[in-house]
Amino acid sequence: MSSVGAIVIGRNEGARLKRCIASLIPQVAHLVYVDSGSTDDSVAFAHSLGVKVVQLDTATPFTAARARNEGFEALMGIADCEFVQFIDGDCGVEPDWIAKASAQMAADPTLGLVTGWRREIFPDNSIYNALCDVEWHRPAGTIKACGGDMMVRAAAFDDVGGFDPTVIAAEDDEFCQRLAGAQWKLLRIPEQMTLHDANMLHFTEWWKRAERSGHGFAQVADLHKGYFGPERKRVMVFGGVLPALALIGLLFSWKLLLLVILAYGVSYGRTIFGLKNEGIEQRPLLYQLAGLLSLSKIPNMLGMIRYYWRKRMGRDMRLIEYK
Repeated sequence: MSSVGAIVIGRNEGARLKRCIASLIPQVAHLVYVDSGSTDDSVAFAHSLGVKVVQLDTATPFTAARARNEGFEALMGIADCEFVQFIDGDCGVEPDWIAKASAQMAADPTLGLVTGWRREIFPDNSIYNALCDVEWHRPAGTIKACGGDMMVRAAAFDDVGGFDPTVIAAEDDEFCQRLAGAQWKLLRIPEQMTLHDANMLHFTEWWKRAERSGHGFAQVADLHKGYFGPERKRVMVFGGVLPALALIGLLFSWKLLLLVILAYGVSYGRTIFGLKNEGIEQRPLLYQLAGLLSLSKIPNMLGMIRYYWRKRMGRDMRLIEYK
């Protein structure tokens, strides 16, 4: 489709990048790959297929937002695309997605962004992959924000000045907030869009990812007052206040410690109930997912603290890499 271009971002994605690019070549007329310092054969592979490659300058901190912005600039330098599909290099695009999404965009000129359903390609490989699969499942309809896989109207992208390159996590939420603020509509259609390969096999990877999410909660809320309000409150209670009270209880009052344990137990039960409402019944998967979601508030809190420390010290907002 001559009116649609695609931008893939990645770093050391290996076979996942090859799957991603192969899924896009039959669907778009113009494709740009933006590489963030890969040491594998990613750049050589993209070049071998005739894909336009942008290699980010290592002197400036890498962020997904920065990569998407530079990819957009490169794409517009080779083609005047009306719609742009952004895609992470660890995802493969469904064969009919570009046609369906661009048709939706063309039918409604007020649409600034269209997204669809992302699924995990190997949800059974680890509990962490399974958790990602749960996260990706969101209802269709008008939305406030979406993940990094999205089709964006080029005019809307220009209207809001693209992504904020200083935001290291939840940069897609931040971008969506500005799109909505500029009166562009955001829509998730009930169509399969991408297959994601989290390839998250270790607890330490999951922990770092949760820490990065907390950093995003704090940074985006700083830019858009009130955003991520419920998420930040839960993190502060279950990742900050209750652990502090548990420590005090451990030292001085067993009753206080029991109350804290009870609070965590209630939260865990509510999480199980919420997952059941999403259709997850399989045990022990249900209990494991609920446990990770409950525990995630602690690394989330550490990520929030890291953001505020960086801001206070005037440090760069560098990526928190989890794999």
